[in-house]
Order: sequence, then structure tokens, then C-alpha cells
Amino acid sequence: MAAPAQSTTQPGGGKRKGKAQYVLAKRARRCDAGGPRQLEPGLQGILITCNMNERKCVEEAYSLLNEYGDDMYGPEKFTDKDQQPSGSEGEDDDVEAALKKEVGDIKASTELRLRRFQSVESGANNVVFIRTLGIEPEKLVHHILQDMYKTKKKKTRVILRMLPISGTCKAFLEDMKKYAQTFLEPWFKTPNKGTFQIVYKSRNNSHVNREEVIRELAGIVCTLNSENKVDLTNPQYTVVVEIIKAVCCLSVVKDYMLFRKYNLQEVVKSPKDPSQLNSKQGNGKEAKLESADKSDQNNTAEGKNNQQVPENTEELGQTKPASNPQVVNEGGAKPELASQATEGSKSNENDLS
Repeated sequence: MAAPAQSTTQPGGGKRKGKAQYVLAKRARRCDAGGPRQLEPGLQGILITCNMNERKCVEEAYSLLNEYGDDMYGPEKFTDKDQQPSGSEGEDDDVEAALKKEVGDIKASTELRLRRFQSVESGANNVVFIRTLGIEPEKLVHHILQDMYKTKKKKTRVILRMLPISGTCKAFLEDMKKYAQTFLEPWFKTPNKGTFQIVYKSRNNSHVNREEVIRELAGIVCTLNSENKVDLTNPQYTVVVEIIKAVCCLSVVKDYMLFRKYNLQEVVKSPKDPSQLNSKQGNGKEAKLESADKSDQNNTAEGKNNQQVPENTEELGQTKPASNPQVVNEGGAKPELASQATEGSKSNENDLS
């Protein structure tokens, strides 16, 4: 067990600070710069997985997001220090009015330090979180993937997947249930409805049960509107659940399967067999299994690291709600598909362990 940092006595009689004290002071200075420095509840942003190079990933993310952010929302506006609001202009006879003006100036100067995109510590290796301010992350990421899907132009080298995060909460089941009740309403509450699936991924967390989370969230979706149905082949909406340490990241995205699970490396590739992307044609069960086999073969042939392996298991694990008779009311091949996918997920997890 490591001994706690101790202060050492200098020749002059003073004490030199320990390493831990310097680290705490450095973190305090970072927080004073404006905005959170690590992933926490109450944030919006973009969760990005990378290929063993987080620094390069952040650089690519800033370049890509600023390019498309300027296209959608216009260039980011900056204010020089000399142009920052100041309360020294003019004399106020009323002390209360002068105080309010000073408080407003402080708030304005704080807002000027917050950027539209800001990298924060995610709490997991090979994962980068970019906090967004005044941006709708799901629309921005969908726009990026849609453009790359059409042009087939590769714009990143180390970024693998880019998932929008519309909200974060504490990663405890009760907190997640309470948060999801209102979070999921814009997509699934009457009169809104649609088919859906749930994809789940957990990192550096052992106290949350995957089956319980999927079952509870699927139950909430069906409670909001009884016409919401599970579709594991071609859903209208995909509920993304990403848990990192004690923070749960949630989002609802469209075209999840069309855009190759929001993988920027795969979405620019031209498929050899276009029928595999059209999940409406042929047997849905066979198309699902064939696409999964293709993905595994591509990852092996390209020599990618094991960072993408857990991401394949999360997609297989998404089918767990289909085994719940209260969620899937339809017959046919869906229960069979759910059981096969769940067994595949368990076998992959055993291989990884």
C-alpha cells in the first residue's frame, strides 16, 4: 500500500509541499478556468472512442466538429479581453445598481471563457468526451455521418465511433429510471411513437446490472406509449446507454444500423453487397447474423486492436429486452433472434475474459 504524501523540511526551516498538494492545486486552477473538467451528471456532449491515441483523437474531434459546427451554426464568436464588459464605465449613484452591474459583468466574462466544444476527462481509456455548449449533439453527429455516408470521404484516422450524448445522470438504477422518465418523452410519449432497440455499454463500473437496466428502460418506453415496439433489425430509434464509472450517458439516435453503428471508419466504406445494408429485404434474422459476421471479419482483417471488441458485444447485448413478454408482444422470429443474440454475447464475453 502506497504511503501518503508527506511534507519535507527544507534547510531554511520551511516545509516543502508534497506531490498530492501540487496535484490538487493544479486541478483547482483548471476548474477556475471555467466549465467542468471531467464527465459528470448534467452535461451534453459527444462520446468518442479512439484507437490508442487520445491526444490525436481530441485534435481530430476539434477539427471535425468545428468544420461541421460552423456549417450548421455559423462560426464561433470570440470577444477580445479589451472588449470584455467592464463595470468601470460611468458612475452609478445607486449602490445596488452598481452591484448588480458588477455581478452581470462577472457572469458575462465567465461565459466568454466557455468554448462551444471542450474536451473533458471521460474516466476511461481510449474514450474522449467533448462537452458541447449551445449545440444539439444528436443533430450535429447525424449531419456528420450523413455527409460522410454520401461522400464516402474519410476524414479521421484514429476516431472510431462518435456517439451523441443528450444527457447524463448518476449511474444508479433508481437515478437512471427517474431521469429516463422525462428524458425519453420527446421520442416515445403519446402521440409520438416508434420502433426501438437499446444498446448498452459499461466501462469501469461493476455495480450496475445490464439486464436490469435494459429491462427497466424498455419498460419505460412501452409505458410512455403502448404502440412503441421493439425492432432489432431496422428500428426507427436506438436508445444508447453508455456507463462510465458513476456516470450514465443517454441518447436517442436515428439510422444507427444504416450508419454502421455510428462508426466513422466503416460508414465511408462501400459495401460489396448492398442488400446487407437494407435490413428490410430477406429474412431479418439472417441479415442480422450475417452483418455481425461481416463486422468481425473486417475487424480481424484490418488488424484493429481489441478496443472494438467490447463494442460488438454491446450491440449483441441490446437484444435482451426481446425476451421480456411484456415488451415484445409480437410472435415470429423475434424471440428466437433475441435468444441467439444473447447467447452470442455471453460467448464473446467469455472469450474476452
